[in-house]
Amino acid sequence: MSTISLEVCVDNLESLRTAADAGADRIELCSALELGGLTPCAGFMMAAADVSVPVHALIRPRAGDFDYSRGEVDQMIDDVQACREVGLAGIVIGAGAGGRLDETSVEALVDAADGLFVTLHRVFDLVDDRVLAIDIAADLGIERILTSGGAHSAPAGIEEIRRCVEYADSRLSIMAGGGINAGNVAKIVEQTGVRDIHGSFSRATRQFDPAIPALGFSASESLIAADGNAVRAAKQALSCFSEAESR
Repeated sequence: MSTISLEVCVDNLESLRTAADAGADRIELCSALELGGLTPCAGFMMAAADVSVPVHALIRPRAGDFDYSRGEVDQMIDDVQACREVGLAGIVIGAGAGGRLDETSVEALVDAADGLFVTLHRVFDLVDDRVLAIDIAADLGIERILTSGGAHSAPAGIEEIRRCVEYADSRLSIMAGGGINAGNVAKIVEQTGVRDIHGSFSRATRQFDPAIPALGFSASESLIAADGNAVRAAKQALSCFSEAESR
């Protein structure tokens, strides 16, 4: 039985270092987690290239839907190339509209990856036919799909995640994400069969001066960063589950 990997998504330097030190198996690097995550800046990519665990950068040029223009796809291709140049291990991509993956745009991004590990992000949760989307992703050489099973959280989407795991089989990995914590992670793995888990495991760490949100510099009244204890607790829960599996 393969081990279960824990991916932590981070959007600031404090979270990056905390997640790596707390035992994350992999980092998803992004900006603006409050918007679902956007492409990280070049400086953040460069800092992340020095951490001790693999780092995969989210490539998402703006908030909102995933129906991208040709110019936006070109922008994402440039960002993919920047990831490769700074030495990151992978990218997290996606494009789609009208309940379908935009196969042409996704293929262009996969081609640009040129050896980087490729994960399909939660645009997958917006498609009407996830079986077809798995086939497309596998045919394009995508190695992992992040999903909540089309629900608002992975715990709510357990049945659909399980169905995706069974259908994907060994062609690619299905990674559960959305609302996962140490208290529910073992149940999600047990009931779906996923071997990859994704989450932010974050908390408010520093209160801002009231002028910061009042003037529009933040949507939150505090800095939201990865909680090392929450990451370690999730790792421990997964470790105990793996030990139980092996008996």
